[in-house]
Amino acid sequence: MLPDPTVPASLLAVLGALRGCFTFPTFSTFSVLVTGLIANTGRGTVTGMLLGANVTRHWSHDRVHAFFSRASWDAQTLGASLSHLVVRSLVPDDAVLTVAVDDTLFKRRGKKVFGAAWQHDGSATGRDGIGYGTCFVVLGIVVDLPFLTRPVCLPVAARLHRPKGEQTKVELAASMIRFLAACHWGRRIDVVADAAYHGRALRDLPAQVTFTTRLPASAVLYDLAPPPTGRRGRPRLKGERLGTPAELAATARFTPHTVTRYGRTENVFLATCTCLWYGSLHTRTLRVVLLRDDATDTGYDLALVTTDLTTPAPQLITRYARRWSIEVTFAEAREMLGVGQARNRTRTAVVRTVPFGLYCYTITVVWYALHGHHPADTADRRERQPWYLTKTTPAFSDMAAKLRRTIIAARFMPIDAGQPTDTEIRVVQQAWAAGCADLT
Repeated sequence: MLPDPTVPASLLAVLGALRGCFTFPTFSTFSVLVTGLIANTGRGTVTGMLLGANVTRHWSHDRVHAFFSRASWDAQTLGASLSHLVVRSLVPDDAVLTVAVDDTLFKRRGKKVFGAAWQHDGSATGRDGIGYGTCFVVLGIVVDLPFLTRPVCLPVAARLHRPKGEQTKVELAASMIRFLAACHWGRRIDVVADAAYHGRALRDLPAQVTFTTRLPASAVLYDLAPPPTGRRGRPRLKGERLGTPAELAATARFTPHTVTRYGRTENVFLATCTCLWYGSLHTRTLRVVLLRDDATDTGYDLALVTTDLTTPAPQLITRYARRWSIEVTFAEAREMLGVGQARNRTRTAVVRTVPFGLYCYTITVVWYALHGHHPADTADRRERQPWYLTKTTPAFSDMAAKLRRTIIAARFMPIDAGQPTDTEIRVVQQAWAAGCADLT
């Protein structure tokens, strides 16, 4: 039974994989709100979702507000179910999962907004680099889709970070990584993060997890601990001091390699070293990869540290470059779906609303990959907007637009909200465009 006639059957098929996270009435509300957030072209507020779902005459706005503030569901459990859907639908069997971790600030106003504070804002334009709002640490699975030339990061976990709160960003990230590893036990997970993510919380990750991050310039590296001498006393935990990445680069031997990153294949120079980062990851054996873009004799351009001791260095560079996909996801989720624009203030509502919006991004991509993609989509976009001369693959805006047209066409189906064909979607679109032209 469809929860509401505005939910197309193909979208409901995707949402059905998440049904176990809700009671029946709550799943009905969830399905309609997902549809409303994706279909709405205005602000991504809670009432905006109600408007986008076209149920303003049938539902009280308190029902949708209660979904975020009082209803019985858990964002972490929902993310776990979503991760299984992503892996089952978009990741080859037995393939390694690449996971990106980062945090982002959603700007808010008002002293009564739970968790809002002045804190670091990566998108800030001022010299201080801070903003006022709520900060979420986000974990996403990076996937390769057959119709795209770039990787896509699909959020499956998000936790609110409060400055001077119970947990740091690194501790939140480590907690989410452990939970994801438990959900996908037996599958290897390669985590990538920027230089802010390192420290004590990452020392005891599961054996199936590798962690790769950018090495801060101030990090001090040490040689591996020497073997026990047999004399009384505790054996040494670290070897001789190797120095900072700059000091390591001064004596390292760089060799030429070919790497693929950010859609380009380049010739670079790499040097590797097995060592300890005692001050951060204690006695965990690590590898440091130094990258130099040209054949100069001094310095380095990128320093990575990883717990992965077997993967070749060029592949580590490629893996770390895939981290950028989570930054693209943040930008598109804000711009296309209005994630972070909800104006709720209570603790439960604030903690749930941003993860819900990020999950809608993932749901849109999964829907498009399973039910929405057509080889002619890009050609249709170029026909409508001929200035896109080099466009060869669909963007997230195309995926969201295709799903919106499907939702609109389903509303005009005479019997039920089935899955409209591409021809039916175009008929509704042309009729809508003709009506708008008559009005002008």
